[in-house]
Amino acid sequence: MTRILIISDGKAGHLNQSLGLAEALAKQRPGVEIEQMLPFSRLQVLFGLLFGRCQFLENKPDLVIGAGHGTHLTLLTLKRCWHLPVMLLMKPSIPMQFFDLCLIPEHDQPPKRANVIVTRGALNRVRPATKQAGTGIILIGGPSKNSDWDKARLIRQLEALVRSDPRSWLMTTSRRTPASTVEALGHINGIELFPVEETDAGWLPEMLASAEHCWVTEDSVSMIYEALSAGCSVGVFEVPWRSEGRLPKGVNKLKKQGFLTPFERWPGKPLPPLDHRFNEAERCAKKIIERGLL
Repeated sequence: MTRILIISDGKAGHLNQSLGLAEALAKQRPGVEIEQMLPFSRLQVLFGLLFGRCQFLENKPDLVIGAGHGTHLTLLTLKRCWHLPVMLLMKPSIPMQFFDLCLIPEHDQPPKRANVIVTRGALNRVRPATKQAGTGIILIGGPSKNSDWDKARLIRQLEALVRSDPRSWLMTTSRRTPASTVEALGHINGIELFPVEETDAGWLPEMLASAEHCWVTEDSVSMIYEALSAGCSVGVFEVPWRSEGRLPKGVNKLKKQGFLTPFERWPGKPLPPLDHRFNEAERCAKKIIERGLL
């Protein structure tokens, strides 16, 4: 039995990335078992790095995956103790040469190195299913350190979307969506609202998998990549970015490549279908196996 161990720092987004890669690897290599573990304590890290022994674990995995700064030292401890490959799904805060492989989104501007795979966005678990004709989903983010928020502009765009493309629209929010925006969204005719607090972890992947169209506020970069991974035709509502940083540059690149339709340039008719599969987890899994790391 081949075992993949995920080091999870308890953050849902980080676990989603790790599971996306692990499950893609399991599809390439039948018989793979996926397990999860919390990071080591500081004392366990110190003991493992000093003495090269992990007496607090019984079974040696074949590969270890982690995402988030809180997983770095545990990954390195396991590498030191068991001499196995460790992979990090982010740009690390310590030297990259300590890891066998770093999978880094291109908007983080990773360096060109033998142990770096550049990804289009963060990996995820979303996969396409049979698309239901006439369906669509709308994903609403909120203000962040990178972007401001214009509620009135967003409402105008949503009302125009429903008038021009009156399909069966579902909509959900994020934990960043202001309460006043959520209240206003509930008054838009033609859209069924499901606030994020009323959905479980599996709701969005399931809805995306079967939806034909998806519109996203472009501050929600992770949801943009999930919609693309689900095989949706994707449009974006533009937001007032605070600076021309890495995230807006990444979104603009997707627009130029034809993956996204900006609302300002939308002709008011159904979005064009995605012309090829967008599955970064599968692409990375194949590269890992080609390198003999699993």
